[in-house]
Amino acid sequence: MSLFRFLRRPAIAVAAGVLALTLLVALFAPLLATGAAGRRVGPVFGGPSSAHPLGLDDAGQDVLSLLLHGARTVLIVGAAASLVAVLIGCAVGVLAGYAGGWVDTVLMRVTDYFLVVPALPFMIVVAAIWGPSLSHIILVIGLLSWTQMARLTRAQTMSLRERGYIVRARGLGSSHLRIVTRHLLPHLTPLVVANAALMVATAIFAEAALAFLGLGDPTSISWGRMIEHAFSRSALSAGAWWAFVPPGLCIAAVVVACSVIGQGVAEITNPQLRRDHLPSRRVRLRATAAGGGEDDNGGSGSARRPRRRTAASVMEES
Repeated sequence: MSLFRFLRRPAIAVAAGVLALTLLVALFAPLLATGAAGRRVGPVFGGPSSAHPLGLDDAGQDVLSLLLHGARTVLIVGAAASLVAVLIGCAVGVLAGYAGGWVDTVLMRVTDYFLVVPALPFMIVVAAIWGPSLSHIILVIGLLSWTQMARLTRAQTMSLRERGYIVRARGLGSSHLRIVTRHLLPHLTPLVVANAALMVATAIFAEAALAFLGLGDPTSISWGRMIEHAFSRSALSAGAWWAFVPPGLCIAAVVVACSVIGQGVAEITNPQLRRDHLPSRRVRLRATAAGGGEDDNGGSGSARRPRRRTAASVMEES
């Protein structure tokens, strides 16, 4: 399926537009911002006005400028954490699926241990131990998000290694590295891309959760820190909805957009996901009473019911 046909779907087109807009905002934030981020320009929780369309936060800073600059942090964390998770997950999954044996057993047991660990509480503990830093947040999220990618790539690799072209390449003396890089990875790329988009959404949501709990980087501007500052300084009781609603909506929009893109890529790579389990035509069931009833033509249901043939009736007919 071409890119044009992919973008013709309304949901995917809207999601791609949201991500493209967020990327442009992150790149040109200094030019688009109405004021310098981090500088007080008015009263605390100042309402929306022509000079400040989204109002001011608890420190008198322009909310729109903070949103524009916070898009950078969100995209950096989402892309970098997703890259870390993809690299670890692909390495573990391909090695376990291709090697098999005790290597597969050991790697999958390690993967299972990471799967049963609650992700968010463990992220909170590790982030609190390592300290609030953007690089630490990226590593924490990436190191705890690779398990799903590992299991998916392992299953796909185990299926691909038994294909005819892999067996022929192995019989012709191709090295394991060549088989993996030239034959396995190209077939794994669509699956990896689809799940990487979903991991970006997970990483953005995890960063917002950590920042809301006060474990984000205090030197960077992010949408999660904006919500944390708003709630910790009584924006809700003060009626300053503009201090926390815009960053919350931005987080929701980007997360949903990444999820829609990932689901769309997954449907393209696996056409069976687009098939319905039930036929599209509706089946009309005609209910009849126990003692007989009328059908659509006005006749009795018992009159149209075929007569049961017994052994005696067959002998009489013969």
